[in-house]
Amino acid sequence: MSLAVEGKIHKIFDSQQVTERFKKREFVLEIPNNWGGAEYPKFQLTQDRCAILDSYNEGDNVKVHFNLSGRPYNKDGNTLYFTNLNAWQIEVVGGAGSSDNAQGAVAEPNEFYNQSQQASTDGPTVDATNDDLPF
Repeated sequence: MSLAVEGKIHKIFDSQQVTERFKKREFVLEIPNNWGGAEYPKFQLTQDRCAILDSYNEGDNVKVHFNLSGRPYNKDGNTLYFTNLNAWQIEVVGGAGSSDNAQGAVAEPNEFYNQSQQASTDGPTVDATNDDLPF
């Protein structure tokens, strides 16, 4: 599932070599909510994508493209559930920010995303005003 959200980079963490073959880098985005406060979701970049954050600073206004994933994990007979926000592209948006990367850093999204984007632009258009559904 591919999504995007805009906000301000609140915190950037150092890269972590989790295992011999797995590296990740996390960052927190500050997103204003409808109640005058803010939400602070934590995203992760993995493997070669960790370097994407090298072009950004805390306080930069960005748009983050990410995949939502989750999985169960069994520990001591209990099932725990983990949710990951796996970022694959970050781009600068208007407003204050100190990034020198005006075009944004792009990582190749997965093939599913490419196919779904192509299908959405090549498919038929839908006229919501002429709806024959009975409900």
